[in-house]
Amino acid sequence: MLASFVIPLGFIIYRIITAPVSNDLHVANIKVKSDYVLMFIQCVLGIVALFIPNIISKKKKITIPDAMYIVYVIFLYAAIFLGEVRDFYYRVPHWDSILHTFSGGAIASLGFSVVSLLNNQDKVSINLSPFFVALFSFCFAVTLGAFWEIYEFTFDGLLGLNMQKFALENGTNLVGRMALMDTMKDLIVDSIGALVISIIGYISLKYKKGWFDKLMITKQKDNN
Repeated sequence: MLASFVIPLGFIIYRIITAPVSNDLHVANIKVKSDYVLMFIQCVLGIVALFIPNIISKKKKITIPDAMYIVYVIFLYAAIFLGEVRDFYYRVPHWDSILHTFSGGAIASLGFSVVSLLNNQDKVSINLSPFFVALFSFCFAVTLGAFWEIYEFTFDGLLGLNMQKFALENGTNLVGRMALMDTMKDLIVDSIGALVISIIGYISLKYKKGWFDKLMITKQKDNN
């Protein structure tokens, strides 16, 4: 997995140097410097992101379930290597929407662990209403989704990127409602994914189904 992010860096740096600055003729399938800058940034962030769970686990003394870590790694691979490096965002219909829906649900499931850790209890339903936990998880996921769109908007402006897909692959700028379509679609599918998982989580807590037990982050026991 790490190799998928590291190996392409040499080629990407070479293309940053040699690729044209712009695609003035709007020729399809021609990548410009900003496209390769985006690939470089995403690969570097992917490398950093792979180590974040282990760092947090050691620093905060928490146990991250294998199932959650596997889902996390698969998402990084699909979003960065397949999405950016292999152009799945353009080649595979609705690839971005699929990933945003998935991430909304995944972050919502993380929200249940966050409540559990903050409450410092193994079973949050003992002290907190299942509805409150589900509502928090939904809001948690949607908020992080909104922050992600702010990140994309900011770096699109600073580095001349196209993460929010306000331009076509050939460089043609979209206008009006179409220019907003990708951002709003991302927020909507984030919310749908979060809502579905929050409802499932609510039912699980309400009726003690234990559906999320294998995905729950827990505090490591102090041996002292």
